[in-house]
Amino acid sequence: MNKLTGILATAAISIGLTTSVQAENWDMPTPYSDAVFHTANIIEFASDVKATTGGALEITVHSAGSLFKHGDIKNAVRSRQVPIGEFFLSRLSNEDAAFGLDSQPFLATSYEDAARLWEAQKPVITELLAAQNLMPLFAVPWPTQGLYTKKEIKTVDDLSGLKFRAYNAALESFATLAGAAPTQVEAPDIPQAFATGQVEAMITSPSTGASSKAWDFLSHYTPINAWVPKNIVVVNKQMFDALDPEVQAGILASAAIAEQRGWEMSKAEAEAKTKVMQDNGITVVEPSAELLAGLKAIGDKMLADLQATASLETKAIIDDYNAN
Repeated sequence: MNKLTGILATAAISIGLTTSVQAENWDMPTPYSDAVFHTANIIEFASDVKATTGGALEITVHSAGSLFKHGDIKNAVRSRQVPIGEFFLSRLSNEDAAFGLDSQPFLATSYEDAARLWEAQKPVITELLAAQNLMPLFAVPWPTQGLYTKKEIKTVDDLSGLKFRAYNAALESFATLAGAAPTQVEAPDIPQAFATGQVEAMITSPSTGASSKAWDFLSHYTPINAWVPKNIVVVNKQMFDALDPEVQAGILASAAIAEQRGWEMSKAEAEAKTKVMQDNGITVVEPSAELLAGLKAIGDKMLADLQATASLETKAIIDDYNAN
């Protein structure tokens, strides 16, 4: 992180702020605990903002849904209850399919693909959020999504009838097409949902698998690399525009570093948390060719269905992504 620290120091010097500036305090709700790398990255972002603005802006991070529940964070920022917040981007897919393309099964299945998709998404998402007085600051991916079950899954047919955790519209559709029964469950509620029989299977990242101690309630993890979803940090545009230009520059410099740092943290997280699960007794099973073919077929159908009704902007994102 020495290089990143140097960049931030240079930004602070070039902005020319001093600690004599009257500090402004912002509250920032986030949905995940301090143990999750997204939150750790945001805590560093808040520290960087304080440094690059010379103390003119201080951000207090309220993690684990302690200030606003996950589903309320976007609207809390939009309505100026708080100036800034983080949420899972594809939660907004019901507003516009463009928000959910990073959770489109088997569209982008690696970090390289995810970076290309974000490059294609970002201009459209920026415009969509601007209509709600919101501005994106940075986005960071979760590790690629794997399949968690209480037994080995060899084909799509093995998922039939299972109660399946869903966290967005795309995953609900995916579970239904696989013959499973989707159930909305937030990350903090995963252990209880499995313990009570509310869910029996899920697709999520190694991060969530390890943080929820999946070994306590299931036995198998299959790294199917289904998609690479992102969390996004947004700011209320009106409140951002009211800041001094130097403070705005400090926020943007810190956001650029947070995005770069967050992607690297995610890559490291994928390997480390998969090992944590193995060390705690979860069996990691490489997916069979038959399973991957069946899942890919579901993804292809979902993408075709989406393109049949998607806006021109969403289709343009897909075309741009496929062209590069």
